[in-house]
Amino acid sequence: MASDLIARGHQVTILTGLPNYPSGKVFEEYRADPEKFAHFEGAEVIRVPMLPRGSGSLRLMANYASFVLSGLTVGAWKLRGRRFDSILVFMISPITAVLPAILQRRLKRAPLFVWILDLWPETLEAVGVVKSPRLLAIVGNLVSYIYKRTDHILVQSRAFMDNVRTYAGPNATVSYFPGWAEPIFQQGLEAAPKAAEITRFSDSFNVAFAGNVGEAQDFPAILDAADALRKDIPVRMFVIGDGRMFPWVEKEVALRGLSDRVILLGRFPLERMPSFFKAADALLVSLKRDKIFAMTIPGKVQSYLAAGVPLLGMLDGEGGRIIREAGAGLVSPSGDGAALARNIEALAGMTPQERTAMGANAKAYGLAEFDRTRLLGGLEAKLRDAAERNSS
Repeated sequence: MASDLIARGHQVTILTGLPNYPSGKVFEEYRADPEKFAHFEGAEVIRVPMLPRGSGSLRLMANYASFVLSGLTVGAWKLRGRRFDSILVFMISPITAVLPAILQRRLKRAPLFVWILDLWPETLEAVGVVKSPRLLAIVGNLVSYIYKRTDHILVQSRAFMDNVRTYAGPNATVSYFPGWAEPIFQQGLEAAPKAAEITRFSDSFNVAFAGNVGEAQDFPAILDAADALRKDIPVRMFVIGDGRMFPWVEKEVALRGLSDRVILLGRFPLERMPSFFKAADALLVSLKRDKIFAMTIPGKVQSYLAAGVPLLGMLDGEGGRIIREAGAGLVSPSGDGAALARNIEALAGMTPQERTAMGANAKAYGLAEFDRTRLLGGLEAKLRDAAERNSS
């Protein structure tokens, strides 16, 4: 988004914290030379001090709180004297990261846009981070406070709209703004070599999962699927990524004796992802069974569609609807490892021509529904209109 806005002639400044996701430790490369990371694609990157995520819920909460405090104080100091036409927050989690932007909205008298990719407080409850109804109600009040001080709320799924209006009020300006596949998946796939980490297993049907290895992705059900696969159908599942659940998955794979069937490859740079997608026979996306997750379009869906490879979904709601509507693959209910195993076997049993047709459907649907140029052009127009109305 930042690089595209810069390419369209705009000046972009990024306020963020210290790079420590997903390992929970500040990256050594950054520590060695912070200045190397002071710019991104022409955007100035301003960082404020904060506690790294570490491990455990308490440390995570401290990480969230420290960014807010630093953003409100150090961030405000570093941004003093600068003028901004619009302010935009990329809101994955936590919602508290919007608070420094609300202060900047007041100081700079600029319209605030918040792009909601995670619904709070419901996501906190869904992944088990917060269980107390009283604490969830307090977070809900905070969400309402934030939404009501936002000029334009963007939601990554149409299913988010009613939830957002519950907290923001009926008069809030809310727009559907989905994610897209990065250009590397649309343009770089043809030139990418197939990943040797997968192609060396040429004797099996190879399913790849790429991305965050977290609570929401329901790895217990994924491993149930690996357990349930018939022995006479050679299948391997490759996990490309990292996250808070990775140590548990590693241990569980060993305990279940799945080391030959579930291959944990770990984290790789984004530039390598097209080669992994190209080498896979199918791409897996999953979410836990929960009403909130059923409303979500997982970010990897757009990248998977652009890759032109059949999708395997173990998810309910919006994500599953997109795969079915596109004719891009097979979908099983969230949490149903046995059904996922049956779908893997069904896909493995199809002809190469049938799977190629699914991949072509995926690519065509992704281009029609999630075109990056069109989406960012629409965002640019919204930012410009809000800035002009604000200055008049």
